Amino acid sequence: MKKQNRVWIIGSLVTLAIVIVPIAIVLPKNSQQIDPWAGLPLHLPHTEHTAIIEGPFETGADVTRVCMECHEDAAYEIMGTSHWTWESEPVEVPWREGTFTIGKKNQINNFCIGIQGNQKKCTTCHIGYGWEDANFDFEDPVNVDCLACHADSNLYGKGDYGYPLEAVDLLAAAQSVSNPTRENCGACHFDGGGGNAVKHGELNEHLYYPVENLDVHMGGLDFQCTDCHLTEDHQIQGRLVADNYQIAPDEQVFCTNCHDLDLHEDERVNAHTRTVACQTCHIPDIGTQEATKVYWDWSTAGSDDIEENTHTYLKIKGSFEYDTNFTPTYAWFNGNLEYRYLLGDKIDPSKPTMINLPAGDIKDPTALIFPFKVHIANQPYDSVNNYLLQPLTARDDGFWTTFDWPSALEIGAEITGLDYSGEYGFTETWMYWPVAHTVRPAEKALTCDYCHGSDGRMDWEALGYYGDPIDWGGRFRETN
Repeated sequence: MKKQNRVWIIGSLVTLAIVIVPIAIVLPKNSQQIDPWAGLPLHLPHTEHTAIIEGPFETGADVTRVCMECHEDAAYEIMGTSHWTWESEPVEVPWREGTFTIGKKNQINNFCIGIQGNQKKCTTCHIGYGWEDANFDFEDPVNVDCLACHADSNLYGKGDYGYPLEAVDLLAAAQSVSNPTRENCGACHFDGGGGNAVKHGELNEHLYYPVENLDVHMGGLDFQCTDCHLTEDHQIQGRLVADNYQIAPDEQVFCTNCHDLDLHEDERVNAHTRTVACQTCHIPDIGTQEATKVYWDWSTAGSDDIEENTHTYLKIKGSFEYDTNFTPTYAWFNGNLEYRYLLGDKIDPSKPTMINLPAGDIKDPTALIFPFKVHIANQPYDSVNNYLLQPLTARDDGFWTTFDWPSALEIGAEITGLDYSGEYGFTETWMYWPVAHTVRPAEKALTCDYCHGSDGRMDWEALGYYGDPIDWGGRFRETN
């Protein structure tokens, strides 16, 4: 009889476990959640400047001098930022001896390639006036362009070498200043790489006035860029790793600045946050509403035999391919790079050269599966010395005027300090661009079958799994 009672008790406990455990898994936690609104910056009342600022102004520097009469430290604060220097602090890298600064100022990408000698067009997006060559004075505060970030973008625009466009009424622009808006930031960041949506997979001019279904923060709540990219003394959080090598966590923007990791009602979803970045589920596609460039072939540039079209071919730049509403590339990412190409690094032209490579793998507990746009290019290299070359393009003696590759590469090599053999070719390069904007409403996020199952979007084996972790188990426990 005792044996029968014991069996009955054990059976009852097993039955209760079968019923209660699944319920417990899906029930929301009772723990106190972070208030996301507490993470937003305080918006100070706007100060109307119409009666404060008097002209006339002959130059942008004249405006800066007036700004500094009240904002005495502002220009000096700007001069300590990467927005101003366009390069990182010196860092050591494992594949070269010594220390190196990394940024747009002195390195290359696989879009317009590099700025050295090409400042005429590239520094249109620098927050300064007159960066024409290596002699630009980064220590002169009146070279800082306050209007680029603070003027009404309908009243202000920048031209060659970062000077104001001739049509700009500097007094009207100066009197219009306010806190930065999406239009201020987007003038450069939405049009990076030479046009709308070219460089970033998820940043484009639709974000000037986005709908909620495109971006729940900017569209649904009218966030400005600085609501997430918190700013103190003009130091803006959130540096782009594509133009860097390593970035300190306190310089970055994280979803968890405002949101709990375990905010989901379903604990099975919360379990994913140790392995999957928020962006992976909440930014399901890129090139959304605006096609983004995915391929750039410089080798066809200069031809008069190919019909010009903004999205397929330009004589000065070569052939392009764009894509829209497509699935990102997924890779492990711990916030830094494993590799960032430095000028002079040797390449193997028989295989793609990585301009950058996200750091992290399945064994790195700090790495998450993260979405990227991968941009592939065919760009010039020295076929004897086997390293990438930065051509001179934007100057009057550059390729965009002469269409002479040997000359453009020779002058570019001289400016960048590389030896040029006189022999060149074109080689394939890849560049990873993190995807972190256009967060969709919760109901638009990916659900289980988008990633798991025979038709899932994840290449599990490439990520280091034996197979789908729903069958094989995750990296921290047997099942995710």
